[in-house]
Amino acid sequence: MATYVKELLKGKKTWTIAPSTSVYDAISEMAAREIGALLVIDGDKVVGIITERDYARKIILEGKSSKNTPVSEIMTTRVIYVVPDQKLEECMALMSAKRIRHLPVLEGDRLVGMISIRDVVKEMISEREFIIDQLTRYISGA
Repeated sequence: MATYVKELLKGKKTWTIAPSTSVYDAISEMAAREIGALLVIDGDKVVGIITERDYARKIILEGKSSKNTPVSEIMTTRVIYVVPDQKLEECMALMSAKRIRHLPVLEGDRLVGMISIRDVVKEMISEREFIIDQLTRYISGA
């Protein structure tokens, strides 16, 4: 059972984009990968995150052109992140409190992955189902 972030990262790919990339290309990449966010990387440093929410609020509602606007103009620069040894319950609380759906995972300054609210909820439900099954077996003597 995965209780820590590092256990959710196994086999997961993290998608990134450069700050100079057009918003249109970023949204196209998200659509192709069926994801809701991309980390914005400059060299090997995380400088931001762009989400579908950023697009809706900062391009669509402001009447900007996604083909002529670089990601750097609309990305969220104050990136909230977690570390591999963080507990999933802490991640859930952080995501709820900050109203975010994606958390980059950093080890020092090095990006090691990203988790989504979907990843966390799915794992927490799986853990609860396992515990319920074990308790049911114990009670029934199986």
